Amino acid sequence: MPGTERLYYRDSFLREFDARVLRVEAGEGGRCGVVLDRTAFYPTSGGQPHDLGALGDSAVEDVRENDAGEVVHVVARAPVGTAVRGTIDWPRRFDHMQQHSGQHLLSAAFVRLFTVPTVSFHLGRDICTIDLETASLGPQQLEQAEELANRVIFEDRPVQIRFASPGELEAQGMRKAPARQGELRLIDIEDFDRCPCGGTHVARTGQIGLVLLWATENLRGQVRVEFVCGGRALAAARGDYRHLQEAARLLTTGAAELPAVLRKQQEEQRAARQAHGETLERLAELEAGVLLAAAEAIGGRRLLVKVFEGAEADYLRRLGARLVREPNVQLLLAAKSPAAAVVFAQSPGGPADMNALLRETVGALGGKGGGSRDFAQGVLPEAARVEEALTEARRRLRE
Repeated sequence: MPGTERLYYRDSFLREFDARVLRVEAGEGGRCGVVLDRTAFYPTSGGQPHDLGALGDSAVEDVRENDAGEVVHVVARAPVGTAVRGTIDWPRRFDHMQQHSGQHLLSAAFVRLFTVPTVSFHLGRDICTIDLETASLGPQQLEQAEELANRVIFEDRPVQIRFASPGELEAQGMRKAPARQGELRLIDIEDFDRCPCGGTHVARTGQIGLVLLWATENLRGQVRVEFVCGGRALAAARGDYRHLQEAARLLTTGAAELPAVLRKQQEEQRAARQAHGETLERLAELEAGVLLAAAEAIGGRRLLVKVFEGAEADYLRRLGARLVREPNVQLLLAAKSPAAAVVFAQSPGGPADMNALLRETVGALGGKGGGSRDFAQGVLPEAARVEEALTEARRRLRE
């Protein structure tokens, strides 16, 4: 095999090894790349991140493969001499083994159950994903695939590493066709899945612990499935249970009753929002009459300028919409609330461009907003400047 001898190809459980330094390359930031004759460090490839660990007393910060098939270990300082002992960060390695082997089970389950192949795989720091070649997946399908993958885990089937040519592998039956020629490495999960792969894997499915599906997302005609395995699945389940218990405590109910309690609260909130909206409409109707009576007459138009203390932006919109139902009305409304909402509006077909007026006056003070020619709304970053914005807008309308 050309390039560096990869010890993890045959033994993913190898934690320490001795090797000979072939070459040290200068790198960025004072770091260097060390090429060994043999290594147990996995380089980033195939959706799986690189291993961490140490060469002698120097921490390995990155591991990558070059065009010559060599594994380059990025370290802060080069090892002394030509002999070096490598040590793998085992918790990180075993976590990656659990995630990658779990992915093989999950991908095989989707093929066996629904003939849906995996297009790509990514092993992230917190979440793993597979992209499936299908436009949609239902909740029952996801549950069935998760159930099948975990059933194989509980059966603790052996996971074997085999080496063969593409022709030999094809004769044995594979879930995924090989992408390269020459001798290939095959991960064989007894009577369930055979797939060419260069990653690190467990020796038995029981070591995966558990596969837990997290979420799904539709992407460009494919479905992305988020999942976690092993220790990550335990941490996720523990976290979910803790959050569930805390939510139940806050709502003074049992965890099993949470859905019913939340549904009831949502219904009550919808009813309260509807009642609140109706109250705002009645208030706007009453206040519209008061404002119209006090409006400033300018050339056949009625100009209303009003700053409210603590009014909601929703109320300003409702009040503005009610006022412009009257003919020949222009209005400049604002609320001194944390949001500092502003509404500029006029009766349909009025002489001004309220959208441009709002953008110019409010925008000059660091605010933003927009709308139509007859109705625009925005917000200012400082409530103290609403009078300044309305004064300038009023001056322009009067002119």
